[in-house]
Amino acid sequence: MSVAETSRHFRSLFLSDIHLGTRGCQAELLLDFLRDHDAETVYLVGDIVDGWRLKRSWYWPQAHNDVVQKILRKGRKGARIVYIPGNHDEFLRDFLGTHFGGVEVADSIVHESADGRQYLVIHGDQFDVVIRHAKWLAFFGDKAYVFALGVNTWVNAVRRRLGLTYWSLSAWAKLKVKNAVSFIGRFEDALSDEARRQGVDGVICGHIHHAASRDMNGIHYINTGDWVESCTAVAEHHDGTFEVIQWAKPVQTGIVQEPSGRRPVAA
Repeated sequence: MSVAETSRHFRSLFLSDIHLGTRGCQAELLLDFLRDHDAETVYLVGDIVDGWRLKRSWYWPQAHNDVVQKILRKGRKGARIVYIPGNHDEFLRDFLGTHFGGVEVADSIVHESADGRQYLVIHGDQFDVVIRHAKWLAFFGDKAYVFALGVNTWVNAVRRRLGLTYWSLSAWAKLKVKNAVSFIGRFEDALSDEARRQGVDGVICGHIHHAASRDMNGIHYINTGDWVESCTAVAEHHDGTFEVIQWAKPVQTGIVQEPSGRRPVAA
């Protein structure tokens, strides 16, 4: 099946937690996704560039540069690009309200869907107690996470030899740890409460690398996931419904097929 046949156009696309500048970033898979998906508005919902890691050691392969160029090219072709910084790219919070090469930078924004519903779009680290009150612990956790991703790289090297798709050991392990599952639940509650406080219909966020689309006591909670573990994005169709897309193309060289794991979720 050709790329043209699989190409899809949406009203809005939401991407977060790409972590460009790290070895765990699945830049090649993201490039595949960006080639096959377009939208009138693209929201970059934080942690697009990993400033924490780049401060410690420089890592920026060509594929990471290609991702930046691909996103900017969508802007030049007419798409609105909105960048909402997260904790890993918090240096951009010094430039809120400005434009860089046609990219708007905002701390948060209210998105109105095609059917008139309003969604708070925010990275979400502001509601992470560890990030807010014990940043040193967040840095320590980041190092442990890097180790897990290193193991993940070896796992997927074996999977590539077997002709299998990308699979995240770290994402699987996260959902098996009781404390992590509890943290996810508290995070979802906090973001839903903030949406309710602001009088909007839903919230679209990132930060915890766990894609979701569900009703939280009358608030539509959507998490975009990430491009390190789950390789997911959120798309708004032209009728205002939302879809969580999990993107995992076959890893065999030269094969282009319909992505596996595409999971539509009705709003």
